[in-house]
Amino acid sequence: MRIRTLTLAAASGAALLAAGLLPTSASGHPQSPTLREGSVSAAALLAKVTSCSQISNGKYRTDEETSATVPVCGKNGAVFWKADMDIDCDGQRTAKCNEDTDPWFLPDTAFHQSDGKPLRSDTLPYVVVPSISGTWNYSAAGIQGAGVVAIVYNNQVVYAVVGDTGPQPIIGEASYSAAEKLGIDPDPETGGTDSGVTYILFKNSRVSPIENHSTAVSMGDRLAKEFIANN
Repeated sequence: MRIRTLTLAAASGAALLAAGLLPTSASGHPQSPTLREGSVSAAALLAKVTSCSQISNGKYRTDEETSATVPVCGKNGAVFWKADMDIDCDGQRTAKCNEDTDPWFLPDTAFHQSDGKPLRSDTLPYVVVPSISGTWNYSAAGIQGAGVVAIVYNNQVVYAVVGDTGPQPIIGEASYSAAEKLGIDPDPETGGTDSGVTYILFKNSRVSPIENHSTAVSMGDRLAKEFIANN
């Protein structure tokens, strides 16, 4: 996980606003503003996370230079937080994710594919969780590698897996592929978005193999239905 500066992120967002552009994928094609994997809508998921029962012992920063304002919340067999999205391009070297495209590139991820290789950020939607600390222990909270995550942004829902860990004090990061699916600029250096992303992690879930995105979608849809059905 890299620590992106707020200056870069803000500049990127301002440029998009100034140009009046819709979010696009890396291929340059506009993303649908109503993308939804599965049958559960973004509105239905967001309606369940309007309030926070904080389970973390403190709050997280979204970037190195910002103050700690983001709690980890718990509800209905899930944990969630609302933050920004920085781009994780770590793992397997590809044309999109390597030392040349990403100043913070690392050739590994905390969790690996079924063949033992690191995850591939540009093809697999995954989320980064903060490394275990006194603030929060994701493992003790029922979150594990390959666990199912619903990412909600701009009226869209994408399902992902827990794929990597990051710095202890920082939260709000996902893979190149996750960002691209949501219409967020996936450039690991200048992309991402400063706010508006909700991450819902379903406790005690696991996609096997971790790299099977279709399984993440089918499991995610089922778990999301259970999440919104519970009081």
